[in-house]
Amino acid sequence: MPLVKIGPKHQVTIPKEVFESLQISVGDLLEIRAQNGNGILIPKRVVARAPAPKLSDKEQTLLTSARKKIAAINKNIRTAKGLTEAETKVAAKVGLIDPDQRWWWMEAWQKGERKAEDDLINGRVSKPFHSADELIGHLRSLKA
Repeated sequence: MPLVKIGPKHQVTIPKEVFESLQISVGDLLEIRAQNGNGILIPKRVVARAPAPKLSDKEQTLLTSARKKIAAINKNIRTAKGLTEAETKVAAKVGLIDPDQRWWWMEAWQKGERKAEDDLINGRVSKPFHSADELIGHLRSLKA
């Protein structure tokens, strides 16, 4: 058994074979217990995780639908449909979407996103303008 020496700040260096045997890494946390005159090191995995909210059967169904729609939007915004208000509420409840961004995922907003994407793809957009006067001149030319 390897021996370790306690340093001036109560530090010890874990021998390589013990370190590897415990499958620990630099920065990992260890719990130490005094038990029957021995010090016992116990590797700990700390995960910061909020408890999952309880969902009703209806909310579970809505969440399943919301997940599919969100995946479709992320894959191809031009063909995907937006979420219903109920779907955005449950998606926000479980942390799938930001509660402050619920509006963006709803069908009414997604309809505008689809139109904007189509306009970009089909060249129905204006060029960049370098001044307000240039923009106003362009707008007046459209009016004529």
